[in-house]
Amino acid sequence: MSTSLNTTLTSIQVEVIGSALESICDEMGETLVKASYSPNIKERRDCTTALFDADGRTLAQAEHIPIHLGSLIGIVEAVVNAYPLDDIRDGDAFIGNDPYSGGGTHLHDIVLVTPIFVEGRLRAWASNLAHHSDFADRQHNHIFEEGLRIPPMRFLRDGRYVGEILRLLLTNMHVPDERMADFNAQIASNRLAVLRYQEICRRYGADTIDEAGRLLLDYTERKTRAGILEVPDGVYRFSDTLDYTGFDQTLELSVTITVDGDEMRLDFEAPPQVRAGINVVRTALLATVYYAIKTLIGSEIPSNAGLHRPILVTAPEGSILSSVSPAAVNVRTMTCQRIVDLVHGALAEALPDRVTAAANGAVASMVFSGVNPVTGRFYVYGESIGGGLGANCDFDGLDGVQAHITNTSNLPVESLEAEYPLTVLRYELVEGSGGAGRHRGGMGIHRQIRADHDDCYAELETSRIRSRPWGLFGGGEGTASRIEVNGVETDVVQVVLASGESASMFTAGGGPPPHRRCAGGSPDGGSRARRLCSGSRQYAGPGR
Repeated sequence: MSTSLNTTLTSIQVEVIGSALESICDEMGETLVKASYSPNIKERRDCTTALFDADGRTLAQAEHIPIHLGSLIGIVEAVVNAYPLDDIRDGDAFIGNDPYSGGGTHLHDIVLVTPIFVEGRLRAWASNLAHHSDFADRQHNHIFEEGLRIPPMRFLRDGRYVGEILRLLLTNMHVPDERMADFNAQIASNRLAVLRYQEICRRYGADTIDEAGRLLLDYTERKTRAGILEVPDGVYRFSDTLDYTGFDQTLELSVTITVDGDEMRLDFEAPPQVRAGINVVRTALLATVYYAIKTLIGSEIPSNAGLHRPILVTAPEGSILSSVSPAAVNVRTMTCQRIVDLVHGALAEALPDRVTAAANGAVASMVFSGVNPVTGRFYVYGESIGGGLGANCDFDGLDGVQAHITNTSNLPVESLEAEYPLTVLRYELVEGSGGAGRHRGGMGIHRQIRADHDDCYAELETSRIRSRPWGLFGGGEGTASRIEVNGVETDVVQVVLASGESASMFTAGGGPPPHRRCAGGSPDGGSRARRLCSGSRQYAGPGR
């Protein structure tokens, strides 16, 4: 456990400064949403903001999208490795999206990071991430097919775009005007953060803010360790399967979680990386694990680097849970959803009143692209479709929501039809899709979209098509996902639609808990572990 420096700061002062840092992140996020142009950011809020200290440790993150932390982890280190500190100055900004050189977990998520100087000294970094709806009509055998890889590089110098870098990026974008507008919004968001951070430094003193940041990380570490102490010591195991529309095989994943006092170790097992976009780089694995653990040990724990200290995570390098270049990663969130299921499933016996049954287990994706006959310009519409959330011992699962590591809004029908040559024919909950139990699992979504022009390229991807979201302690399963084209079920991921043809996504429902109360289990106590879930779930009892 880390130790705090001697300080005259009171806990109230640290709390006030910590709240100020969180408020900066929130204001950054609102600025990014309101200043952006693309529907995916301004309507769906597919973006995230964060502040880092001078060493690149997360100080605060807005409550946007958990998986985006994976794109932000390590971005400062990557920038500093690429550029000497004496070559980084006020007015600079750096861009990146590459999972294998820092700054991304898939290529659509583009990160912008800006150094914050106070009285000539580098004190912190402002960072934001926006999901750019681009790179359509792609294959996913390896990352070189998935879009433009951007290693961390200088994007602004003295507050101005680096012209040749900007031209290179926009030349490789499907919708350059939209990208340019969203880049401007990202820059505005970070510039606001610089001003706000400098303001609190003037109010409290830069050294005081630095010290408060260190104390904030230590406080978060203590809160995390206290939360882990509430989990019974022991070794907990869980396994599950991963299926995906673009991949014929069903893969086996497992985790062994060792709880020892105030520390937790998670050892994942997974098959080697595959020629499909479901591979996960290590930073995405870490972001997902941190989210999953936080939901179980204390949602009030601040989102900063102190949370990470007592949690050790391993996975075989070169596997789908810790991939190496050139593995494709486009739909890595499909696998990340299963990582959450693994963690929750493993700790269900230890924390039966806190876990939820399996959610829909996918980030179901519908991407349509082509030339808009009205404007004559290329367009890309992409959206992840929500599904059912798993039920808890005390409540039904939520219907039609973005579960776990995604937290985007839906794109309203009115906005979709105004922006794109597409028509939404059906948008409804799938009745009966949540599993049956003491509480019902959440229902999935059916979204049917019609192309209003020829040569409309559609890419349709989901998971839980050959498996179902599991229920806890004997509860039933949620329904599986499926895809239809023109009303006919299909396993085709990529299809070209003619005008008047349509594609449908049916997302999975969530699993339920049992009919009996979860708290305390059944009278026979120990047998509760054996009834954990249907399928290949394993439990190794607590061993103090």
